[in-house]
Amino acid sequence: MIIKVKEEEFDLNCSNLSQICFEPLIKIYKERMSEETNIGVKERFYEELTEGQRALFMFNVYFNHISKSLIEFYWWSAYFMAQSKKWAALKACFKYFNDEPFLLLLEKIEQALKQHNHPTTLENFSITRDELNQNKDLHASFESLYVLFENINPVTLAKINTAVEKNLQDFIQIEN
Repeated sequence: MIIKVKEEEFDLNCSNLSQICFEPLIKIYKERMSEETNIGVKERFYEELTEGQRALFMFNVYFNHISKSLIEFYWWSAYFMAQSKKWAALKACFKYFNDEPFLLLLEKIEQALKQHNHPTTLENFSITRDELNQNKDLHASFESLYVLFENINPVTLAKINTAVEKNLQDFIQIEN
């Protein structure tokens, strides 16, 4: 998908480069979803993206939810894992950005969720945010995973910003 940005509105030295490239994508996504809500709209949108845009989109959609709190980290991870296409796309995103530590974190999240019999499809998905506080073992697992997430998060953001900067043409087109 070609996203055009005017040169005067763009700062290549910005520390938030990945967010700048994500904002037009999520805006287009939300506009399309407001016009039509069937699943095909989501899939068509995603198919129009470049590989880099897909990685950036999946990262931001996941990250913007899980970074809010331990409970959100838990619930959104369970929700993503219950959607095999999204979970696979999320893993592909971290492969694209060569982020092995985050890939390992996803594997640990998946193990913890499966160990506690979390659903792997939305068909039986009835997970609530309260479940984390009701299960001490689950809470302990996710507490340590969240600490790991907080520790690797700055490096992940730096890797993504560097990848965007080095491959800017995969994310946006700068106009004069």
